[in-house]
Amino acid sequence: MTNPSNSDQPLTERLDEERLWQAVLHRNRASNGKFVYAVRSTRIYCRPSCASRRPNLRQVVFFESGEAAQRAGFRACRRCLPDSTSAADSKTEIVQRACQLLDAHAEEGEVSLSALGSALAVSPYHLQRTFKQVMGVTPRQYAEDRRLARFKQHVKAGDGVTTALYNAGYGSSSRLYEKAPQQLGMTPATYRQGGRGIVIQYSILACTLGRLLVAGTERGVCAIRLGDSDEELESSLRREFSAAEILRDDAALHAWAEELLQHLEGRQLQLNLPLDIRATAFQMRVWRELQAIPYGSTHSYSEVAAAIGQPSATRAVARACATNPVAVVIPCHRVVREDKSLGGYRWGIERKRRLLKQESKGQLSKTAKRFVVRNGRG
Repeated sequence: MTNPSNSDQPLTERLDEERLWQAVLHRNRASNGKFVYAVRSTRIYCRPSCASRRPNLRQVVFFESGEAAQRAGFRACRRCLPDSTSAADSKTEIVQRACQLLDAHAEEGEVSLSALGSALAVSPYHLQRTFKQVMGVTPRQYAEDRRLARFKQHVKAGDGVTTALYNAGYGSSSRLYEKAPQQLGMTPATYRQGGRGIVIQYSILACTLGRLLVAGTERGVCAIRLGDSDEELESSLRREFSAAEILRDDAALHAWAEELLQHLEGRQLQLNLPLDIRATAFQMRVWRELQAIPYGSTHSYSEVAAAIGQPSATRAVARACATNPVAVVIPCHRVVREDKSLGGYRWGIERKRRLLKQESKGQLSKTAKRFVVRNGRG
């Protein structure tokens, strides 16, 4: 990227316009500071992450900096303040202080949003909005994730379930058990016993990427794996859930398997399968962010790290991708390196390449259909 003081020509003329436009469409916070986009009709320029209504691409021009946009006759957006670093810094500081307060009072039970806002001298509404924007979860979700992680640590250290739940900050066992199905994947006592007593059904079938294993409990899908042989897939499932009762039942898993097959073949862009998976608070934030990456798009590891409010955690993001238990549903294949090379993939780099190629083809087909509809054809 050239120095903006040497040229006021739109950035579009020197870099890939489509890549910049995708950053604007996805309101990519990791792109803030790298460029600004200006709208000819309003004569205003914004950060890539600006929450304002997205303009028509034909009205957009990209610049390396706000100074270059100003020299071209545009003025700064009052909503996203593209020339200010203090806005982003103050948001990060508020969230950091909120996390510190939540962690410090974790064992005392739930901290209300109003009490948290009062301690930080900001309105509860502003705090909720800022926290979600930076962390990807609300203060309550953050506190619940941290509390559950502490409970797991106490249980693994040998504490009884009752001792562990009170030490983790739960006011009663009912508060823990009502969260267990969504976040723990099984009841606390069963978790402590390594999944003993849980029944897991699975099915293995052919797909465009080789052999596909789908496994689930009564609550939802707990494992999706890709491989070359049924024996390899079944063995790895039994190793992971060594204390569970594991049964093959193709009929019981047919609906979930069919939805996955349609997705892999590009006939169903979105997946809406119930999940029964376990995760740390950090893994959950990463996996939620992966599920927010649009079909046909990719983000870098650093972009995901920035989106969850931890820009220095790129290696931890890569580890969270590598431990993803439900391939495709949590689309870790959409995360690539900064230079756009594919990086690693638990199920093989060639499968990752084919997945991205299929999604790119499906996205192009979807765009073509919209073009035909707009022009009154078909």
